[in-house]
Amino acid sequence: MQKLLPFLIFCICFNSFAQQEFEDLSLEYYLPQDVSYNEEIPKPQDVIGYIPGEWHVTHDLLLNYMRELARVSPRISIENRGETYEGRPLILLTITSKENHENLEEIRKNHLALTQENASSLNVEEMPIVVNQGFSIHGNEASGSNAALLAAYYLAAAEGEEIKELLENTIILFDPVFNPDGLQRFAYWANTNKSEKINPDPQDREYSEVWPGGRTNHYWFDMNRDWLPVQLPESQARIETFHKWMPNILTDHHEMGSNSSFFFQPGIPSRTHPLTPDLNQELTKEIGTYHAEAFDQLGSFYYTEENYDDFYYGKGSTFPDINGSIGILFEQGSSRGHAQETENGVLTFPFTIRNQFTAALSTLEAAKNMRKEILNYQRNFYKNARNSAENGAYVFGSNKDASAAYELAKILEKHKVEIHKLEEDLKTNGEIFKKNTAYLVPKNQRQQRLVKAMFERRTEFEDSLFYDVSAWTLPLAFNLDFAEDIKMKNAGEKIEKLSKPEIQPLEKSSYAYVMQWHDYYSPKALNMILEKGLRTKVGMQPFTLANSEYDYGTILIPVQNQKLDAEKMYEFLQTVTEKSNVQIDAINTGLTQGVNLGSNQFKALEPAKVALIVGDGITPYDAGEIWHLFDQRYDMKITKLDTRRFSRADLSRYTDIILPNSWGSALEKNDIEKLKEWVREGGTLIGYRNAARFFEKEDFMDLEIKKDSLVAENISFEERRDFRGAQGIGGAIFEANIDRSHPVNFGYTNDKLALFRNTTIFVEADEQSYNNPIQYTENPLLSGYISAPRLEAIAGTVPFKHTGMGRGNVILFTDNTNFRAFWYGTNKLLMNAIFFGDEM
Repeated sequence: MQKLLPFLIFCICFNSFAQQEFEDLSLEYYLPQDVSYNEEIPKPQDVIGYIPGEWHVTHDLLLNYMRELARVSPRISIENRGETYEGRPLILLTITSKENHENLEEIRKNHLALTQENASSLNVEEMPIVVNQGFSIHGNEASGSNAALLAAYYLAAAEGEEIKELLENTIILFDPVFNPDGLQRFAYWANTNKSEKINPDPQDREYSEVWPGGRTNHYWFDMNRDWLPVQLPESQARIETFHKWMPNILTDHHEMGSNSSFFFQPGIPSRTHPLTPDLNQELTKEIGTYHAEAFDQLGSFYYTEENYDDFYYGKGSTFPDINGSIGILFEQGSSRGHAQETENGVLTFPFTIRNQFTAALSTLEAAKNMRKEILNYQRNFYKNARNSAENGAYVFGSNKDASAAYELAKILEKHKVEIHKLEEDLKTNGEIFKKNTAYLVPKNQRQQRLVKAMFERRTEFEDSLFYDVSAWTLPLAFNLDFAEDIKMKNAGEKIEKLSKPEIQPLEKSSYAYVMQWHDYYSPKALNMILEKGLRTKVGMQPFTLANSEYDYGTILIPVQNQKLDAEKMYEFLQTVTEKSNVQIDAINTGLTQGVNLGSNQFKALEPAKVALIVGDGITPYDAGEIWHLFDQRYDMKITKLDTRRFSRADLSRYTDIILPNSWGSALEKNDIEKLKEWVREGGTLIGYRNAARFFEKEDFMDLEIKKDSLVAENISFEERRDFRGAQGIGGAIFEANIDRSHPVNFGYTNDKLALFRNTTIFVEADEQSYNNPIQYTENPLLSGYISAPRLEAIAGTVPFKHTGMGRGNVILFTDNTNFRAFWYGTNKLLMNAIFFGDEM
């Protein structure tokens, strides 16, 4: 009892402290008191019904307040740039002086001129600086968006010479919530679990969200990794804003672990991407002095240059650095609810909001005072980029998969990269790039540094630790042929607006139709055909007809003995080609060279009925990527089976079940036996990454996984974490040999494939070579970091395994073939497992 009493007193004090702060909460807690405020501007509580910090603001209330400010304040305009997957508006406030608003388009054009040729004649003395402030890209890092309520109010209502000078010299692009869907999800959780008497006990339900949590968007993506791939609607809206304005500073407000204080950049210097100029980091550090001064006055602790990095250009705080801007990451220790006990005392939600609000204002103070210096930096960034640009161009494309090349070109177009058609077919390094299926990208252009970051293959690094991936070479991600030293004489006309690849009109047949499996969207077309109930087969061997070669995996649709007559089938297949943009050919004879169309080498296909295991124990990112692939790319239904209800699910409804990456065992013992029985009865179970250990442990598959035998030598206690961290694979690209005759590789045209990997699960190859249709080469690293011991370990291993179980199949991918929705090049591996699993 004597030991328990001090702990009880400690907890009572914690509770009292937290409760008092909420009871006494007012705007004065947050706002600078040395300025006056316009009484005609509504305070946040006038619209949302409470002082920020008392509750977690929901997106609808946040939106209502921003709209009201735009209605009443001449300093603020508002625009809707699109919608999230759940239909929430993606708004942007533009905040500046009334006079600047009246001349906003001219200001924007003059500002963009800094990035163009002949920018040296521009006078920056009177030119406003542009600051893009964004909040809560992770929905459960909510202090950012709640601070946005206060920042917007301050910028609309504060009066005096300082705010007048700020608004006259600054254009503020104000995005109050980068992730509306995630914020709404988390606000619901935090508010519905809040007690009247605030309870900071970390074990309270309030501080432990249910799966998948509010961090992600609708499809469970981490949107702070999508600035470069720009695959999501939220990303597309903010990238359009970025390139419309080319802001000088972009801030990204986050949260981190509850026992942390506050972080602002720069991060660890050795972990900055080499393409980022040194001056960028120097300016970031100078801006940091403004944060430090503000936090010193506030009495809040902070740190910098000890964590995080500026390497992967797909993050909000790093993407600006390759675009002549300065990206700044803010990380606030999170209350994860309304108040939580931590090593530093009770961390309250209002306290986290105040820190974020303070960082927002200190950024603007730095921008105002460093305006000319930062404007000149932007101008010189593009001047130096042009001066250092190499001659020549990149070329990328695919003769058999024009859709994949088009999808990469779309990313470049969104980033305002100059793209050309080819003047004529080009042969280089043994590859042929056809005029209508390839694109040429000049190296000497405004965005040359960004282009280099997208296309480069880097295998040498100053540091061995990465906060995120170490490689993202986009042509490899799309499984495209590409070359790096092409002469500009091969450039055709500049593409002003991309259009989809052209396909030949469908001709009518009374015999059969065939579809090559090469195009990225061929699974979409096949699914439409199977769902229509048409008899369909897949060719296990190539054949030739009328000088056209048809590869492994060609899809055959006979005309006779179908539920549709010849005319209606023709009309339906026309619809398929229109919706999928995939070429289908009419065939009028079965007498082909190679296998004939009546051969038993054409195997009948059945409609796929797919389920995805989600819920507790499953990695939401991996599950969301698969859901998104089916739902957004291939228009295929996929049933999400929650682990909590798996025991009650009728598995007989499904032909395929996908188990994404998981930790521990996501399924109970009885569920595992149920899953085994379903496989034995003919189902196909497809597992990813850590499913390898699950399959091995639960006897789904006999695997030989290499053991970790790494031993630390001459490593100090202080160095131990860096030593272990350097052995991880945060994300790199590796080369594998593939057997194109194996159904898992149908649709691929080369005998090598680039795979993205972020695991250290190395599976030994089978002694029978035909059981290794995908196998890493002896020197597999294409781009990114891997330690020497890991590189030695991965050589010759296999990232794919298949085994039979009863009448069914168990399939394993040790790598993520669907990484972040931009790894188009290996999406088809999953589709092949779905449609052709029974033929493996």
